[in-house]
Amino acid sequence: MEDSWMHFRFLVSSLIFLLSFPVSNSQLAQTETRILFQIQQLLEYPPVLQQWNNWTNFCFLPQNPSLTITCSDDHVTELTIVGNRSSPFQNPRLSPSNFAVSDQTLSAKFSLDSFFTVLTKLSGLQKLSLVSLGLWGPLPPKINRFRSLVVLNISSNFIYGSIPGSVSTYQGLKSLVLRKNLLNGSVPDLSSLSVLENLDLSSNFLGPGFPSLGFNLVSISVANNSFRSEIPQDSNKMIRLQVLDASSNKLIGPIPSFLFSLPSIQYIELARNQFTGALAADTSCSANLTFVDISNNLLIGKLPSCFAPNAGNKTVIIVFNCLANTTSKYQRPSSFCRKDALAVQPPARNGKQESTLKLGIVFGIIGGVVGILVAIGFLILVILKRAQRRRWGGKNRCDSFVIEKTSVRGSPIRRHVPPPMRMTSLGLPPYHIFTLEEMEEATNNFDPSGLVEGSQGQLYKGWLRDGSAVLVKRLKLKQKHSSQALQQHMETVISKRRHRHLVSVLGHCIVTYQDHPKTASTVFIVIENIACGSLKDHVTDWRKRDAMKWPQRMALTLGIARGIQYLHTGDIHGNDLKINNVLLDETLTAKISSYNINLPSKVGGESPPDGQVHSNQSNSENPEKEDIYQLGVILLQVIIGRSIDSQTEIDDLKFQLERSLAESPSKLRDMIDPSIRGTFAYESLKTMVQITLNCLCKDPSVRPTIEDVLWHMQYSVQVQEGCTNSGNLSGNLSGNLSTKL
Repeated sequence: MEDSWMHFRFLVSSLIFLLSFPVSNSQLAQTETRILFQIQQLLEYPPVLQQWNNWTNFCFLPQNPSLTITCSDDHVTELTIVGNRSSPFQNPRLSPSNFAVSDQTLSAKFSLDSFFTVLTKLSGLQKLSLVSLGLWGPLPPKINRFRSLVVLNISSNFIYGSIPGSVSTYQGLKSLVLRKNLLNGSVPDLSSLSVLENLDLSSNFLGPGFPSLGFNLVSISVANNSFRSEIPQDSNKMIRLQVLDASSNKLIGPIPSFLFSLPSIQYIELARNQFTGALAADTSCSANLTFVDISNNLLIGKLPSCFAPNAGNKTVIIVFNCLANTTSKYQRPSSFCRKDALAVQPPARNGKQESTLKLGIVFGIIGGVVGILVAIGFLILVILKRAQRRRWGGKNRCDSFVIEKTSVRGSPIRRHVPPPMRMTSLGLPPYHIFTLEEMEEATNNFDPSGLVEGSQGQLYKGWLRDGSAVLVKRLKLKQKHSSQALQQHMETVISKRRHRHLVSVLGHCIVTYQDHPKTASTVFIVIENIACGSLKDHVTDWRKRDAMKWPQRMALTLGIARGIQYLHTGDIHGNDLKINNVLLDETLTAKISSYNINLPSKVGGESPPDGQVHSNQSNSENPEKEDIYQLGVILLQVIIGRSIDSQTEIDDLKFQLERSLAESPSKLRDMIDPSIRGTFAYESLKTMVQITLNCLCKDPSVRPTIEDVLWHMQYSVQVQEGCTNSGNLSGNLSGNLSTKL
């Protein structure tokens, strides 16, 4: 009897144990099984799906963060696949206009339209997450074929084009996540998604109008886009909203005061926009509000009392505005915000919104006449401007500024210029002579997928045995050359080219012919991999240049000049100095990547080593002064905060700087990048502009030497530091140069 009781207890325990598993049919419909295998194939067998085979029971796969499949009634109801590919925002230069298939995307044969044709056959799908899988292409309208979808997450892929309007037909959709893609254009009207609670469109290129949304939302994230409009007034109906992140856009107009008093609001981030005006004095804050960031806008006036430090347990960030009643040191003068607000002021509303046909015709005629007059006036202005520039330029302004025409080589100030640094301890490994086996191992046998996109010749990404990332340049030699002589040149000359402000060569490998073991056939040059972007990216990209204030820009340009000084001291001239060839490391230290490193005269390459190593010198008659001119072009772009694409543009900007420098400080301030206003001492800026103009002189013989440039750059830094220490800077936004220099 006791044994029977024990058996009964065992059966009951076993039954309870089996019932504890999620309820899921053991056998998936054959059609959906075939669909999953098609998905595996179309996604090009990502690691997370490589174990699928004919014996896989999809409904009972162990769930993990990278793969979840849930079944009900012989159908898949949830499919989550998370891959290991990067997102577009890990490459700051990537945009919808320059997308190209790469090793981080699925191959060129992939079709997003075909993929969704297959995927939408999973008719019972309620939750779909496809993350970091390298999907690319425009999102097809057929995405609305999912009849029961509740959650849609297609983040961290390379989907470009606009969001299809068919998305708004999902009546049961509660969560829509399309963050970190390349989506652009206007967002379709999503107000019909009445049950939508979570919307994340951040880190795309969407805009300009703020999206029209439903009122049931709990979380909205549209940060890092291109929205340039006001926040809609009907947002005051979002009584369930807890999180609003619209930072890093170009939103304009006043910040609606009702946002802070929404009954459920907890988190508001509106930083790095172009909001103007004053916050309403009677603004009230919700009891649930714990975080507010309105920094980096154009706000004026006084803070509402509920933003005061003693007004509840909340974090409020307000820096880089023009606010009055605050203890924050980092506020700009009110004139800055009022002036800049004019450029971003929303169009005025006309209450009547009425017009007649006659009035339209009159305005059309007037507009046409005015247009013709403006065109004629512009033509006259261009002619006068060119004539004036000829008169102005004929006087050769290069010797009329701070830098004297006489070289400092023979003057006492030479001793104040520090000698070029010959640093050996730069955190770099000792120079190494690699074997061919090490090169093959580092580049995965020269895997074509590791070729650096857009590079000339063969430049491979690689990883050394210690885990450090490098670039490997493969240079086939045109002419026969003694491997011993080449080896001696590499060890005695090339290995010494190390400097804090150069992309350094870490080592080399020489391969010889099998039938002539003393004759070199190929040279592999191993170079630092500086992966934090170029100076051009940081100066011209609005997402980054806010952090590039005047002190940071001075530190970077001083670093470039020191790198050039090191090269010129070693008789290395005629370097391809461009702003996009100056790379920045993790500490924002500038490194020149495009300098000459000559091989012996008998050695030639099939192609120049992508601006990293060159086998011939510049054809310029005065390569040293050509470097100075190119440095001037870099300085010009750093000052104005945008790239320059033509020689005509250089000449025009040089002329405008000369005139503004001669006329008044206000004219000069109007020409510089608005991002650095309020962060410089005028004398410091003026000195750097004078340096730039002298570097850009047409006559190479009157351009300064690199020692001239360095001396005056250091003077500019000292002026800036002096004004910083005395607190005599507009907005006191100087930063600290000492750690950078």
